[in-house]
Amino acid sequence: MDLTITLNTGAVMPRLGLGCYKASEDNEVQSAIKDAVSVGYRLFDTASAYKNEEGVGQGIRECGIPREELFVTTKVWNNAQRLGAVEDAFSRSLERLGLDYVDLYLIHWPVPGCYVETWKVLEGICKSGRAKAIGLSNFNEIQIQDILNVCEIVPAVNQIEYHPLWNQDSLRIFCQNHGIAVQAYSPLARGAYLEKPVLISLAEKYNRSTAQIGLRWMIQKDICVIPKSVHVDRILSNSQIFDFELDEMDMQTIDSMNENFRSASIPEDMLI
Repeated sequence: MDLTITLNTGAVMPRLGLGCYKASEDNEVQSAIKDAVSVGYRLFDTASAYKNEEGVGQGIRECGIPREELFVTTKVWNNAQRLGAVEDAFSRSLERLGLDYVDLYLIHWPVPGCYVETWKVLEGICKSGRAKAIGLSNFNEIQIQDILNVCEIVPAVNQIEYHPLWNQDSLRIFCQNHGIAVQAYSPLARGAYLEKPVLISLAEKYNRSTAQIGLRWMIQKDICVIPKSVHVDRILSNSQIFDFELDEMDMQTIDSMNENFRSASIPEDMLI
């Protein structure tokens, strides 16, 4: 399988990336990026809300790989949407990252009453070349359709929580049918499925870890994955998912594990 996916913009995005959520700026995120680069990662995912864009930018500059060979994602937070300050928020993200452009800029959450207007601002940012592609995160089918009804630029990506315990297949299929790539955050469900007997059995069958089985299941569904880790052994292990294949029966077995389990929290201001 190709290690990359071609977005609807024509841009090429790695299927595997490093999630930088909760990686701190006291050299932790910089070290994680350098370790990830050393084993082949080229995509790094951050957000203004993660409070580590400066560290991510430093890690990118120090990793030894030319900028044009890397894929950098960041996201606009909810308060900037409500304040109508998306353009300013994007400029500050670029400044913190120390970059002239990002490869992907996402609406982090679909703030009610704001996200359609936010999308229009993102389209302007994309047209300016400061974001090579733009997309969504945490959007459902109805919210995506709201964007599709008015957009000039179709979202390139919808980044959602997706893993064996939360199999959002109707949303995945909707996105893929509209040419929107699906990218899974929290693809390991923060460890929630790694000790499940079903996955332990499959890990033994394929001589892999349970994490590798879960990630491979997503890759075979044409879902990109951004597992987060700051430990070099896990960063390496999470990357070793392209040299084996799950058979169809085992894919269906993992499909059946779904229990609509959300491992990541919803921001308090989205619960109002």
